[in-house]
Amino acid sequence: MSGFLVVTADLLVGILLVATIVSSVRLSRRISGLKADEAAMRATIGELVAATEAAERAVSGLRKTLAECDEELADRIRTAQRQGQELARAIAAGEKVMGGLERVFDATRRALHASPPPTASVPAEEPRPGGPLQAALAAAQAVAERSARRLESRAA
Repeated sequence: MSGFLVVTADLLVGILLVATIVSSVRLSRRISGLKADEAAMRATIGELVAATEAAERAVSGLRKTLAECDEELADRIRTAQRQGQELARAIAAGEKVMGGLERVFDATRRALHASPPPTASVPAEEPRPGGPLQAALAAAQAVAERSARRLESRAA
């Protein structure tokens, strides 16, 4: 009986040995697969690092561009404010000139209408269409109209 036990024990050891070999082969394949995955993972990590560095450079460039745009926009706003102030001063000066021209125009008109009627002893001269008073009136009217058009075009 002891021979039977020895054979059974040897058979059991053989089966366990075959199971161990099969398990070792499977583990070896899994380890090889994991090593391949590790290499792929390392490559992926390298690509991620490169992409991160490129993104950081792009963000840095965008920040620089944003700072330049911000500075340029601030300059343009300051220029626009200065030009707006200059335009307001020019409009005020134009309105002042228009007021003066209106006073001159009104005074000229009053002078034309308020001239004394001719007396019988001195023959009255017929107002000449090309006379100096008519010329002054026409010039004042032309200047007033041009100034009004300029102010209207600037206001628009």
